[in-house]
Amino acid sequence: MSRRSKLEKFAELLTFKNVYQNYDPKDPKLQYVGGKVVQRKGQWVTDHFGNDHPITLELACGGGEYTLALGQKHADRNYIGIDIKGNRIWKGARQALAQQLDNVCFLRTRIEQIELFFAPHEVDEIWITFPDPFVRKSKANRRLTNTNFLDKYRKFLRDHGKVHLKTDSDELYHFTQEVLSTYPHATLLHATDDLYQGDIANQDLEIKTFYERMHLEEGRKIKYVLFALDAEQVSTKGRTK
Repeated sequence: MSRRSKLEKFAELLTFKNVYQNYDPKDPKLQYVGGKVVQRKGQWVTDHFGNDHPITLELACGGGEYTLALGQKHADRNYIGIDIKGNRIWKGARQALAQQLDNVCFLRTRIEQIELFFAPHEVDEIWITFPDPFVRKSKANRRLTNTNFLDKYRKFLRDHGKVHLKTDSDELYHFTQEVLSTYPHATLLHATDDLYQGDIANQDLEIKTFYERMHLEEGRKIKYVLFALDAEQVSTKGRTK
């Protein structure tokens, strides 16, 4: 992809009514159509979606394949795909607009800052589909199931909110279970190192992205972990416990 093509897509993102962007990690804020700064924390369902349906996030969503597929399957739920790559967000957002998926939008930000944009108990569940496993141990703190990220998710998930992880990585699969075994605010609900070996209870797991199909064609097994997190308690004065 040429630099010019990327710049054109970045410019077009500023015209999409289903995209929010946080450009500067040192000065975090949401920019909407035309670069207008807006507030959505605690107001996503009222000020963007215009309903009272539960919110699901897909983290490191890439081109938004899973986000789009979930939005198509469940008109009674709201979906937000989150990624830092603008050219990937552009692809998913453009398709959502073309398909008139009003229950789907995208947030371009670093996931390290995700808790800045959602209020306590605002999110119902999280999907993490084929994230970078960061196989080198020196980068384990960047894995999206590390405790530093789980602490962030608890700030905005509803109590006992579910987190779904799909991966082809043995390292990430085992790492996640090790983390959950000692993390006091998590409950492991299900784990399998071969998702398609038996019956699949949740039909949303049957959604296959381009990379997942590629992994399966290469003979890799798809791993799945489902766990719940206790929401962080917030006092009536807004101070966390």
